[in-house]
Amino acid sequence: MPGDRPTLPPVRLPSDAELARDALAAPLLARAVRLARWAGPTTRVGAGGELVDEQLPAAAEVLGLGDELSEGDGEAYAGEAWRVAVDTGLVEVDDPDEDGGPDGAADTEGRVTTGEQLGVLTSGGPQDILSLWLDALDVVFADATAPVLDDLAAAIGDDGEIDLESLDWDPELEAEFLEGVLGNLYLLTLAEGGGEGPVPLPVLAASMIVPDDMGEPTDDILEQVSEAMMRLDDQFRLLEPIGLVSYVPVDEALMVEDTEDGPDASLPVGEEDVARYGMVRLTPLGLYGIRSRMLEAGVDAPAVGDLADKDAHALLDGVAHFPELSARAETEQWLTRRAPAEAARELLAAARGTDPGAPLRRLHCQQALSLVGAEAEAAVREVLDDAELGGLARVWLAELGAGDVPPPPESMIFWLAIDTIAAQLDAEGEPDELQELVEGLVGQHSGFFEAAWRVEHPATAEVLEAMGRLHRDRAASKDARKAAFKARSRG
Repeated sequence: MPGDRPTLPPVRLPSDAELARDALAAPLLARAVRLARWAGPTTRVGAGGELVDEQLPAAAEVLGLGDELSEGDGEAYAGEAWRVAVDTGLVEVDDPDEDGGPDGAADTEGRVTTGEQLGVLTSGGPQDILSLWLDALDVVFADATAPVLDDLAAAIGDDGEIDLESLDWDPELEAEFLEGVLGNLYLLTLAEGGGEGPVPLPVLAASMIVPDDMGEPTDDILEQVSEAMMRLDDQFRLLEPIGLVSYVPVDEALMVEDTEDGPDASLPVGEEDVARYGMVRLTPLGLYGIRSRMLEAGVDAPAVGDLADKDAHALLDGVAHFPELSARAETEQWLTRRAPAEAARELLAAARGTDPGAPLRRLHCQQALSLVGAEAEAAVREVLDDAELGGLARVWLAELGAGDVPPPPESMIFWLAIDTIAAQLDAEGEPDELQELVEGLVGQHSGFFEAAWRVEHPATAEVLEAMGRLHRDRAASKDARKAAFKARSRG
């Protein structure tokens, strides 16, 4: 497998305009915007930029949180939204006046003015809004990886200062763990077809805790998974209002510990049990957000549409290891920007080559040409006599139902067979379908291996060795290995 192959499958994202609408509709950002528009010079904030306690009821009322939440919750949500407004630049808080007020006393309150980022909502484009949302996500992510309140309260000493050493909290490890969880959720979401179904919280926690080579998890591992689930439950409750995830929390009844030993060291089995332990799904905006964070960290996280402006060579190399539906979607976007005949000629030119990736490029070229349809016929006929593309051209024309297709010479038949198997080996390794292809080719052509080892193709020996592994007939397998040896000796 080539070392530069992408480590993640491509994600299919809505348009920037749709994502920007989702960002503005995220409850936490929407609240932050409302507070930014409400705030003014008379808004009272503390030295750290937070709303003073006396201002919180008014802020909660502006957000309509007074009636629907229990006492104190509305003010807590208002304080959270205000923090997002400050940290994203929707409002600006000037430093307190250290020279003091009119009476000479030091002024410990900051002064509020409209932030530059508030103008982004009316004058900025979708990318500007998404950038603002990513800043808000950073704020929430920091909150989600902060120590829990109970631990903070317990760490306050007699002098009122927080004893950080007693917290047993490492900010880098906490952030790394949550990044890993979100990365696994991203992968699981793509594996589920782009986010159609939620991921059970136990599965997500186990993906971070249980070693890949472990059979039955030990009690210690299960306890770690349970502890991680409880922490993730708190974190996803924080991440949902920013629009990153859709989350069904852990059933409150499960929070009650049956013993003094800590969380129950067991995992749910049935579907109903799994649902009670929490279900999480990345939203389309969440997929965008996690991908953005991955790209910033230097991770290769492709998205469908990335190759639309690239040349044909980049397209065919890029989709080489995409899942089938993603490869088709990427190719369709590439084709929409080009005239059919021009696109066909570009694809055929890019499919040439003797490098290791060339067979798979030719396979994807043939698939791309099928999306162009009959308008590619003239361009395809131009390469009928080409040593590398002539076999591909004949197959494509036959599938199109075109007439007057010249029969291929025998050398071209065997070259195409080697090229096709080389492409399949690169794409999928050695699946069952490839075994059927190998046995079918050998069955159709008597003396296949005697002719195949003479084929002037860079992958001939490698393909014949693979055929020897794949063919279930011992005699044919032996013939394939002998042919591979001859091919190597010839070189």
